[in-house]
Amino acid sequence: MLEHLDVSFYHIVNNLGPHGLPLAMRADWNDCINLSCFSDTPGESFQTYTNPKFKAEGGYSKVAESAFVAALFTYTGPAYVGILEHLGKADEAAKAQAEIDKMKKNTMESAFDGDWFIRAYDANGEKMGSKECEEGKIFIEPQGFAVMSEIGKDVGADIKTLNSIDKYLNCEFGLVLNNPAYTKYYIQYGEISTYPGGYKENAGIFTHNNAWIICAEAYAGRGDKAFEYYSKIAPAFTEETSDIHKTEPYVYGQMIGGKDAKNFGQGKNSWLTGTAAWNMVAISQYILGVKPEFDGLRVDPSIPAAWDGFTATRQFRGDTYEITIKNPDHVNKGVKSLTVDGAAVDGCIVPVAGDGKTHKVEVVLG
Repeated sequence: MLEHLDVSFYHIVNNLGPHGLPLAMRADWNDCINLSCFSDTPGESFQTYTNPKFKAEGGYSKVAESAFVAALFTYTGPAYVGILEHLGKADEAAKAQAEIDKMKKNTMESAFDGDWFIRAYDANGEKMGSKECEEGKIFIEPQGFAVMSEIGKDVGADIKTLNSIDKYLNCEFGLVLNNPAYTKYYIQYGEISTYPGGYKENAGIFTHNNAWIICAEAYAGRGDKAFEYYSKIAPAFTEETSDIHKTEPYVYGQMIGGKDAKNFGQGKNSWLTGTAAWNMVAISQYILGVKPEFDGLRVDPSIPAAWDGFTATRQFRGDTYEITIKNPDHVNKGVKSLTVDGAAVDGCIVPVAGDGKTHKVEVVLG
């Protein structure tokens, strides 16, 4: 498994474009952004067609870069470093961390557009998802991971980015994928610009990537906004809009018609999504803040200020932890005290007991 992680990590490091960002290649998470396709023939597959001008380069542009992959790399990379450190591979960990630091620097220098992070550079070296663009000026995908990687946090890039998401992507039924929607075909972008505005990847509410912003808002300590976004897409909250939503009220759909759609708020492609898994992470690890780590359970909630608290039970490494959160000062985030079985613990990491018993954890926010 470690060998797979090594190969994955250095595949990114060894395939960078002109700005030091990861090459977009065939596609990143969004398989409808096809920066190496340039298809002008109806019926061609955007995912498999290779434009002849890129054949000599292995089938993809050596200019087109993904800011999303850059942000995801800086978000997941520290977990890889942590594994190496845990295994006593200090030199390898330091080498990997240096690459992460370099990527964060490159991303801030070449992918921050002043108020949010761009989506990509296309095969012409032009920005995608930028204020400079005619349409599709802002995309959801890179933003959350850039915020959680703390890229540019020292100059307020995280809060600027989250505020831009709220301003341009937020709507009644969730966060749209991009804004404004594309109204014509852009050969340099591919399939994304072939969908009607407000549907699928063209400014639809893609529930999968909404979860990344929920995580980011909670990470930044904005529990009210995190829960607002969660409530807009979680099936448990859609009963009042079921006449509009139409899909099953107990499962996520891949997308919801966005603000540009003819049927704004109508769900589509139910079951076909990774949203449930990601939203489980968002609500449990980021909003409720119960997250497994090497040395124990981190308990660091980011909740709506109106909450008095909550209780949760977590089984972890053979032990059961009954967790009580108290929020007397009605804050969003901040652990004032933590006790395990009545004994005070510094910080917010609950140590692993390893005895197979049930343990009482009490956290006071403030």
